[in-house]
Amino acid sequence: MERRSFLKMSAALGCAATVTGCNSSSDDANVIPPQPPVTDEVVNWSSCLVNCGSNCPIKVFTKDGIVTRVETDHQVTDEYGLHEVRACARGRSLRQRNYAVDRLKTPMKRVGERGKAEFVPISWDEATSIIAEKLAAVYAQENGAKSVFRSYGSGAYYGFASNACFNRLFNLNGGYLNAYGNYSWAQQMEAAKHTFGTGSTSGSSTITIEDSDFFLGVAYNPSEIRQSGSGEGYDYLQALQRNNGLEVVMIDPRYTDSMLGKESSWLPIRPGTDAAFAEAVAYVMINHANFAGQSLPFVLEHSVGFNKQSIEDQKAIFAASSDATDQEYAKVMNSDENYQDYILGQGIYTDAKTPEWAEKICGISAEKIRYIAGKLMTAKAPYIVVGAGVNRQANGEQSMRSLYMLSVLTGKLGTRGASNGELPYMSSMSRAGIPTGSNPVKESISFFTWSEAINHGETMTARSHGIRGTDGLDTPLGANIKFILSASDSSLLNQHAEINNTADIFRNAEDLFIVSCDCWMTPGAKFADIILPDTSWLESNDLVNDSYASGSLGYLTAMSSSVETMWDCKSMYEAAAMIADKMGVGAGFRDGKNEDEWLEELYQSTKANSNNIGVSPAFPATYKEAQEIGFFRKNMNDNHVALQSFVKEGKALSTPSGKIEIYSAELAWRAANWDQESETKVKGDTITAIPQYTVTWDGYEDEGTKEDYPIQLAGYHTKGRTHSSYHNVPWLREAVEDAVWVNPMDGAKHGLSSGDKVEMYNERGSIEVTVRITPRVAPGVFALGQGAWYNPGNKRGSTGHIVDEGGAINSLTRYQPSPVAKGNPQHTIRVAIKKI
Repeated sequence: MERRSFLKMSAALGCAATVTGCNSSSDDANVIPPQPPVTDEVVNWSSCLVNCGSNCPIKVFTKDGIVTRVETDHQVTDEYGLHEVRACARGRSLRQRNYAVDRLKTPMKRVGERGKAEFVPISWDEATSIIAEKLAAVYAQENGAKSVFRSYGSGAYYGFASNACFNRLFNLNGGYLNAYGNYSWAQQMEAAKHTFGTGSTSGSSTITIEDSDFFLGVAYNPSEIRQSGSGEGYDYLQALQRNNGLEVVMIDPRYTDSMLGKESSWLPIRPGTDAAFAEAVAYVMINHANFAGQSLPFVLEHSVGFNKQSIEDQKAIFAASSDATDQEYAKVMNSDENYQDYILGQGIYTDAKTPEWAEKICGISAEKIRYIAGKLMTAKAPYIVVGAGVNRQANGEQSMRSLYMLSVLTGKLGTRGASNGELPYMSSMSRAGIPTGSNPVKESISFFTWSEAINHGETMTARSHGIRGTDGLDTPLGANIKFILSASDSSLLNQHAEINNTADIFRNAEDLFIVSCDCWMTPGAKFADIILPDTSWLESNDLVNDSYASGSLGYLTAMSSSVETMWDCKSMYEAAAMIADKMGVGAGFRDGKNEDEWLEELYQSTKANSNNIGVSPAFPATYKEAQEIGFFRKNMNDNHVALQSFVKEGKALSTPSGKIEIYSAELAWRAANWDQESETKVKGDTITAIPQYTVTWDGYEDEGTKEDYPIQLAGYHTKGRTHSSYHNVPWLREAVEDAVWVNPMDGAKHGLSSGDKVEMYNERGSIEVTVRITPRVAPGVFALGQGAWYNPGNKRGSTGHIVDEGGAINSLTRYQPSPVAKGNPQHTIRVAIKKI
């Protein structure tokens, strides 16, 4: 069966549930329209605002102020380009989430030990007075603004009543400590910056896959990560249908839903060994018969660092520059450290990166490595894409840069159908948000190092922790974090690394004050001093766009509600405004406007944005009228081709050299000046000018942990949650099993069967999980969906930690910022198991 036929059959089966009656003819379905279960319903548009990248619209039906049901978009003829935006199971379960038993109902104050969830209800007046008093006291201290921190939160992508309201509050009172990077993409953003001068999401648009003749996906899983009916997964499916003969090779420890017959071959790989695989493919490519005539001229013209001469030439340019930074780069550049010599085992390097060398490390056969290299060299337009899971490893910067090299070596970048390994470029409609004002604090920490900054912020520097905005490498940040505002944010505990360590920091930090603003009693909220109950999406009026990975279709939802705010909840805007009042800056915060006036102003700004020209239906005159319509869409016609303007038009890249940097002078400078393995004593904590496979802590080749913790554990995103959001919805827990995937060979080895309970543990923690035996995971690798809620029980595990009965994978991960990005390595995990 051809792939196109298979995909169409899959789509038809997926729609079969909507057909309620059929006649005897095989080609003529008698479709009976569904009858509304409740009459006299009111219909409003809302949105699913979790951080999956889509912000799908939700059609909400209510009666007497109670949500009776939710549906998704079915307003237009479903033709690709202006198609329907069908929400996944998460968005469709919003009624259950809205009425969850753990909804927060009133402000609360902690009266017991942090983490024990011992609170008493208080009034909003008392809650905001306490917060204002604590916040004012922190600001009154030396460097006080640098002690104020809003932790990374992405659980509610509002346009107006968002967590940005608290940034506005802070800036009116003196500012707050900034953070750079994010949990998802930190290391790949650094890798792309130091290779292409981009931000890691500038790959060729997904629609251009229709012109590819070979597809290589490494940890690429849009069908699960981007499930929306207008998400990247839908675009990927559409592109495969239009290019039915495309050979698709997927490399992943798991057989994902992005495969399931859509792939030509699946090559399971050991976690954290992607760079070894990439270097072996590069070895074969460089030795291929086509390389000298086809690829080498492109590489030498458009990049720096392939060979010794290219580095010498760039070094001379930097040395002659009047720019002080360029001159600093020239001092540390070493042309002996060139990519060609490293891969071939020449010059100062002794070991060639052959397929046989890589096979022992990554688990992909030398034969398959040679095959992929050959296909990349002979294809006219090879599309390479690397999923973000690769970057969330110990020294994931090296893995990402190593894989990016393959696109350069093909010599075909800038051609439609080819891509450079970055995630696909996607545009979106624009929407205005509440302005936050100017932050006078110039320093920023990595998003990942906040927990360390609670006790050691005073001494953290650029050299040791990548602090930005300080004067010189050794000027300390000069302040510990003393006030944390966590809004729509599970990184406060559940999504941050090494949960037990973070919990201990919270328990022992006597001068730390934590405020949690959320809708539900999350694991992190249990550690707060004050809890503020937020309004839910179904209770909100707001203006939201289609977020960052919604595919080729742009859209905007003018949210409205016929549901009264339940209990004593208030929006983040209202909460921040009340605190502003108590701190004497309420007038500045409100700027003379109520919520309706804010929303009207933001709507008018959105309406006037040139990026939104051509929206369907046309924007009406006022926000209230827009709420009546509810949903607007536009074909964004994304046809971006990675590096086309650089290759075809000669436009310089935003790298120091203006070229593709196989050798990064900036990373050479960091290697010479930042703390690395010799100072940190952390295996694999190294920075190199060229991408290099690195043996890291807890990696496949880490002999220090292999014996005690023989199993590599791979984390992944499940369809039943977005990170940790929606975990408290029973429907989704029934639909998507939370179990650790175990290959049948490993099941036999460890005496495991589906349904067994095991303790998975290491020196950082223990979790209790159910086993699912499946061939959909590589031998030697266990796989567990991330985002389950931390729920410590009463028994001690094998390494002395309280067993997390919730099965949160971050009970097992390590807090160890990566070398370049100071980012998140939470997919690097080794464990042992014990049957319960």
